[in-house]
Amino acid sequence: MLTKLKIKNFAIIEDLEVDFSDGMTCITGETGAGKSILLGGLSLVLGKRADLSCMFDSSRKCIVEATFQISKYSLKKFFETYDLDYSDETILRREILPKGKSRAFVNDTPVNLNLLEKISVNLIDIHSQNDTQSFLESEYQFQVLDAIAGNDELLILYKKTLKSLKSTTKEYKEALFFQSESRNTFELDNFLLEELRSSNLKIGMHEELLGKVNELNSIEYFQNKIANSIQIIELDSYGILDKFNELSQNILGMYEKSNRYESLNDRIRQIYIELEDILEDLKSQFDLLEINPEKLDELNSQIDHLTSLYLKHKVKNVDDLILIKQKLEKNIDRSSKFDEKLVYLEKKQKELENKLKKYSSELSLNRKKTILILEKELKTLVNKMGMQQAEFKIELNKGIEFYDNGTDQISFMFSANRGSSFKTLKKVVSGGELSRITLAIKAILSQYKKLPTLVFDEIDSGVSGKISNSIAEVMGTISTKLQVFTITHLPQVAAKGNHHFRVKKKVENDKTITFLEVLNQNSRIEEIAKMLSGNRVTKTAIQHAKQLMN
Repeated sequence: MLTKLKIKNFAIIEDLEVDFSDGMTCITGETGAGKSILLGGLSLVLGKRADLSCMFDSSRKCIVEATFQISKYSLKKFFETYDLDYSDETILRREILPKGKSRAFVNDTPVNLNLLEKISVNLIDIHSQNDTQSFLESEYQFQVLDAIAGNDELLILYKKTLKSLKSTTKEYKEALFFQSESRNTFELDNFLLEELRSSNLKIGMHEELLGKVNELNSIEYFQNKIANSIQIIELDSYGILDKFNELSQNILGMYEKSNRYESLNDRIRQIYIELEDILEDLKSQFDLLEINPEKLDELNSQIDHLTSLYLKHKVKNVDDLILIKQKLEKNIDRSSKFDEKLVYLEKKQKELENKLKKYSSELSLNRKKTILILEKELKTLVNKMGMQQAEFKIELNKGIEFYDNGTDQISFMFSANRGSSFKTLKKVVSGGELSRITLAIKAILSQYKKLPTLVFDEIDSGVSGKISNSIAEVMGTISTKLQVFTITHLPQVAAKGNHHFRVKKKVENDKTITFLEVLNQNSRIEEIAKMLSGNRVTKTAIQHAKQLMN
């Protein structure tokens, strides 16, 4: 519910602040007084585009602020989704700066115009005779039908399932694509993998192979060095062993004469034994040394193979080859699982489609049960509002696709005159007729769901006094369920309001400004009398105004 509206520096409104209540609020005023300007200011705070031409004083910023009581609208989740501070009393504010820059706020949090529009849709619904009414669109027609049919919970289940089906279908198509791609590369990947597996790759193997090759290429060098070392140790008369044996005998002779040389003798003996062991090891190593060209060729072949793998896979070392091997293993493993995954996804798709068929059938059944109710109530209301021969026929046809709200396709047919054929509402209805149909729809909907504040901008134009009474009664009925604003030039409508504001113009400091005044009982009678008889208020007009207000 709109509880307060502040407008500063907009069009010919310099500074306006007004409080509103529930029920039906009527806004009247002379032609050109600024009724449409007031609505334009409200539209700004609801997200409408603006420019500098809308400013009363181009040197100051324009501010429009609307306060709403939203506790009954279940918008907490919406505010959480868009990271906005929730308050039962929510303030929407729009600022147009002198240089043309626009800013919007929700409870002092900056927002863009798209978000402002999303919020305002839940708060205010503005209708005028010149607007392209949403009721002509099938989406809105379904919303009406579903609200009356009580399909809200079923639609939630349907939409949740449809979302899951779309996600599953997307996943299936992706899996099918990757399967096709993987099949194209499977044989190559498998060949490359087997090639890498047969290479027995391990970290550091290249360096190890190079070391072995280097060792084999140095066999003659090792043979010469070992043979020379053996000679140095055991050569007769000149070898280390002979000389060391001579040394050992000298020390032994000293030890035999004195125990003080025992330690020295033991050490010499140990060295001698170690020297003999070294000699044996050298001889064993010499025996093991063998020039092996076949082994050398094998090692070089392995190195060449690794080098070719580097070139093929565009890498520099064995570590990278191992990573490629692991990747190929994963690809092949994934390829082998695609068939299994596709079977699973196909099964899931079928299950979701069966659920959607069930939900859509239930939706369709509930809608068909509701059609007669809606047709009858619409006919009754529009007949009451002067469209005495109007009739409606709503047709549901089962489609082949899962749409956002089921499988039904809707045709909202209308006949303005008895005996004339039914045609699509969009093709035959006039602006005035559509206004009354829309009013009837809102009256019906208000019985089944919580609607936002309704604003009717002279939708009663061009109707007779009797019909205007009926329109006023319908508006009054709606206002028992929700807040209603009507901008009207008809006294019959203005008289039925719970609250009455008059838009007036005056000149101050050589500037024309618009202001809004609250009318009490007496001033209401006077205003309605003026609407009945013109600016000259007669006793008869006063009496008639009092009768209308009763």
